[in-house]
Amino acid sequence: MDYLELALGLIVGLIAGSLLGIIYRKKISEAKIGSAEHEAKRILNDAMKAAESKKKESLIEAKEEILKTRNEAEREIKDRRADLQRQERRLQSKEEQFDKRSASFEAKEEALEKRLKKTEAIQAEVEEIKKGQIAMLEKISGYTAEQAKEQLLSALRQEITHETALIIKENEQRIREDEKNKAKEIISLAIQRCAAEHVAESTVSVVTLPNDEMKGRIIGREGRNIRTLETLTGVDLIIDDTPEAITLSSFDPVRREVARLALEKLISDGRIHPARIEEVVEKTRREVNQTIKKEGERAAFETGIHNLHPELIKLLGRLRYRTSYGQNVLNHSLEVSFIAGVMAAELGADVNLAKRAGLLHDIGKALDHELEGSHVEIGVDMARKYKENNEIIHAIQAHHNDVEPKTIVACLVQAADAVSAARPGARRENLEAYIKRLQKLEEIANSFNGVDKSYAIQAGREIRILVKPEVVSDDQITVVAREIVGKIEKDLEYPGQIKVHVVRESRAIDYAK
Repeated sequence: MDYLELALGLIVGLIAGSLLGIIYRKKISEAKIGSAEHEAKRILNDAMKAAESKKKESLIEAKEEILKTRNEAEREIKDRRADLQRQERRLQSKEEQFDKRSASFEAKEEALEKRLKKTEAIQAEVEEIKKGQIAMLEKISGYTAEQAKEQLLSALRQEITHETALIIKENEQRIREDEKNKAKEIISLAIQRCAAEHVAESTVSVVTLPNDEMKGRIIGREGRNIRTLETLTGVDLIIDDTPEAITLSSFDPVRREVARLALEKLISDGRIHPARIEEVVEKTRREVNQTIKKEGERAAFETGIHNLHPELIKLLGRLRYRTSYGQNVLNHSLEVSFIAGVMAAELGADVNLAKRAGLLHDIGKALDHELEGSHVEIGVDMARKYKENNEIIHAIQAHHNDVEPKTIVACLVQAADAVSAARPGARRENLEAYIKRLQKLEEIANSFNGVDKSYAIQAGREIRILVKPEVVSDDQITVVAREIVGKIEKDLEYPGQIKVHVVRESRAIDYAK
């Protein structure tokens, strides 16, 4: 019985404990659920608050962006409106100007029409008056217009005949007075021409050939030999029907001499091709330069003048190949030196000084085609450069009255120069004019940038120009030729036409060692 009660008690206790545990766990679970719900509500509220804050910030940023865009749009619209206003004002101003001009043109047109109508009316009135006056004159004079014209011409013919007779009579009288003097002058001139040495030089040289077959060898295949020779020397080779002869033509005696000697060497050697021609021409040019030096020394020796600067001697030698109005300048200088010396001896002046000044008076002509200025200015500069006496410099400066001669030596050189130049047969003006034209032609070509050499050939009808390949390209040579043609047409007067031939040649030279 006790055990049964104890078991029932235990069972009831267990049931009661279980119920209490269930109730406790239920309360705990309900408490946790309530706490979770509260936390969920809190999180939800925080999220809503954050979302609301983010929404407000986004709205603010959007408003700011909209405001910024609006301001920029308004500013752009304002600028465009201002630009449009400026254009409108400009157009309005132009329209006003156009209206003013149109009104002015209309007014001028109306005025011109009125003037034209008035002029036509006046012209018609003048014609009527003219007809009336002519009719009145014919009535008064008793002559028609044709009869009056014929009578006037008849009177003029009589007057002209009378004046012509007077002129003829005066000319006959003057001729009778001058005929004796003129006859004497002609006779003396003839005597002088026969007695004096003719120092005028031609512009051509003739090279004799061993046979006519040599002409073909000189010309070469497709003319390359003759073109090479003409290009290197600047001399025109004329090969015509003349048997066993070739004519060399050039206004420059130095070039002509170089070409002549080179051609004679080539003919003698027999080897004629472009490379050999170039070699011989260069060698001959050195020989001619040596000859120039010898000619200068010879001139100094013949005149007995010592202590000349070596460069002055070279310049004297170059005068051997320089002409003035066809007169050889070196021979002219020697002649002036001798004449000045003789006159100085007669007057008791310094003979050596007079001869020295006479020899050097035209020294500038050796460089006048290379340097700017007259030969007097160049000569004075050369004399000063090489330390010549002040009296010598003054004589050079005064021999063409560029300055007033102040010394007896200057006067003697001036007189001797005039005597040498003025004697019959000394000079030919036509030849000098021709040479100056060719020199001017080359000067024009050489004035352009990139031009290395230029040669006037074919009696000035052609100029051959060699340009520097590193300065002038193939595309530029056409432009250079056109510019040179334009300057020649502007600065020169010449008959016919001048062919401008521009050559550009590139070479590469190296040596195998």
